[in-house]
Amino acid sequence: MTHRTITKIFPCETRALWSVGPGRMALRSATVPAPGPGEVCVAARFSGVSPGTERLVLSGKVPESEWSRMRAPFQEGDFPFPVKYGYAGVGEIVAGAPERLGETVFVLHPHQSLYCVPAEAALPLPDGVPAARGILAANMETALNGLWDGGASPGDHIAVVGGGIIGLLVAHLAARIPGTKVTVVDVDPAREARARALGAGFATPDAAPEDQDLVFHASGHPDGLDTALSLAGIEA
Repeated sequence: MTHRTITKIFPCETRALWSVGPGRMALRSATVPAPGPGEVCVAARFSGVSPGTERLVLSGKVPESEWSRMRAPFQEGDFPFPVKYGYAGVGEIVAGAPERLGETVFVLHPHQSLYCVPAEAALPLPDGVPAARGILAANMETALNGLWDGGASPGDHIAVVGGGIIGLLVAHLAARIPGTKVTVVDVDPAREARARALGAGFATPDAAPEDQDLVFHASGHPDGLDTALSLAGIEA
């Protein structure tokens, strides 16, 4: 889709995914105006769905105490319903600043086919990062912040309980620190291949290494937290 084609049809129609009731979603149409000064228009290519946060939103189980904190950038509607939610979009800039046309960008935007945002909200993907993989940028930020908060150091023995997206990204980052020994702990043996491909070891909970220097809990399950606590060494 070219810049010239897009500008000819502004204002134009877009479709967005809304959570409209417990377990119910709907595609809703809206009109996108031409981008204003300092804005870019992005045509979506990929949009990632969080299996944790967005499942909570779809079920209507976001606690009222968290309604404000859990608002996503560019969210429309309010919890519990109806709400347009999401924060892992990758697309192409098709209108706006001429020097940025054609850029592949990551945007913390709900699931929507076409949208305009402030130019600074559209972050260019690094060279060599496939567009489909770029939807993991928000997850990678979470993993990186967790690693910083944990204070991982060279030579640490590190366990990551939970081999989902966040857990695997934490393990991948931790395994790149010189001298670390990183083990992904998960009840599903099928996740071993992914863990090892990202530079970490793997163990089921009954075979997980103890006396770890640093433990991350990323399973989202109370049993996983119990496992994580049991693996922590003295002053871990």
